[in-house]
Amino acid sequence: MAVHNSNFILETKNVIIGYRFKKKNLALTHPINVRIQKGELVGIIGANGVGKSTLLRTLCHLQPALSGEIIIDQKPLSSYTPKYLAQQISVVLTEKPVSTNLTVQELIALGRQPYTNWIGTLNPSDYQQVQEAMEATDTQELKNKKCYELSDGQLQSVLIARAIAQDTPLILLDEPTTHLDIQNRIRVLLLLKNLVSKTQKSILFSTHEIELALQICDKIILIKKEEVIFDTPDNLIENQYMNGLFSEEFILFDQKQKRFVIP
Repeated sequence: MAVHNSNFILETKNVIIGYRFKKKNLALTHPINVRIQKGELVGIIGANGVGKSTLLRTLCHLQPALSGEIIIDQKPLSSYTPKYLAQQISVVLTEKPVSTNLTVQELIALGRQPYTNWIGTLNPSDYQQVQEAMEATDTQELKNKKCYELSDGQLQSVLIARAIAQDTPLILLDEPTTHLDIQNRIRVLLLLKNLVSKTQKSILFSTHEIELALQICDKIILIKKEEVIFDTPDNLIENQYMNGLFSEEFILFDQKQKRFVIP
């Protein structure tokens, strides 16, 4: 049996993601090889339709990889039971909660389900985790509000708080800044950066906020049609991988300013 480095919370080996249709594999990417260390903030960037969301859904076992191996905390993803996997990975997808009639505190408390008994009874430790999650996301003052009363930015913070309450070493988020204004987009991304710094959890998120991701992330997974690159933001920029990210000729990347410009 292969020995895996204990400092890596997530490893992928030649993973190809996509869909199976009529017994045929429809691959979205070239092989993906990443090694995410504990305490790293990693962004997934790329043009629309390249497979960012599909990659996240594959990593948390919501859909199978077409090929390759995924290792979570030194164990193959395929070896995890659903309950044990929920103690290793928490997920925030783009879909809103089914029941928005819950209070903020009740929704955050759902993050404790992988640890409660069969009737979902919370013990003092669970309540403490919920309280700490609200403090970390500055959502204490919202705890008695119904979720349907929240703004998009507030709801996003609450969903992140639920993931924190789940207390997993790895958190996956799909487009956490969707539908937010610039102030709340920056606030949410800074929240993720601070969480990694304070808790040493690893956070992997997909985003269209490419310029912001290049500023705050430790590593980047850049998905392009011709290849998938995993590296630091500085190396991606220095090696000109950001050039040609979009096919349109009127979108250029300025390496000095580290942003996209109109020529």
